[in-house]
Amino acid sequence: MQDIRYQIKGASEDERQDVPFTEAVMADELPANCRTPTITEYDGTTDPLEHLPRFENAALLQSRKLRKAELSLFVVQQKDNKPLKEYLQRFNVAALEVPSATQEVKTSAFSQGLLDGDFFKSLTKKPVSKFDALLVRAAKYINMEDAQAAKKESRGQKRKETEEEAPSKKPRTDFRDKKPPTRE
Repeated sequence: MQDIRYQIKGASEDERQDVPFTEAVMADELPANCRTPTITEYDGTTDPLEHLPRFENAALLQSRKLRKAELSLFVVQQKDNKPLKEYLQRFNVAALEVPSATQEVKTSAFSQGLLDGDFFKSLTKKPVSKFDALLVRAAKYINMEDAQAAKKESRGQKRKETEEEAPSKKPRTDFRDKKPPTRE
């Protein structure tokens, strides 16, 4: 694109009149992420009416952000030692990027990405076909994980408190042989 701009700017006034761009457009800077379409330059030996639609399609496709396919949901995986809640949040973000994904595809992709744990075993024993039903069951397991984490944390707090209250490791002083102080 820069080459084209320089060629046009270097042209004479008469040649510039043939350019379909105004001076303001020509003076404007191109965005940093601007890329020219990857199509061969028109050489004048073929029909220009065939070349122009190919060029327009290539330019349109290059600037358009492609939607993610349903298969991209199967890439989302639950990470080791990460809670179900975190995986569900990441999966939902990915699912929003694929509006064409059906309930069944979402359910299958979510199940495939799960680690072997209680929730995965539950889905294996009693499969669900709809993603909404999976979300309801996942909420129960997330609540269970949260309760287990809270219980583990409270046990750790109690252990810490008992360690602070525990007697010191100093040897005890024996007062049996000592006489009580007398009053005078």
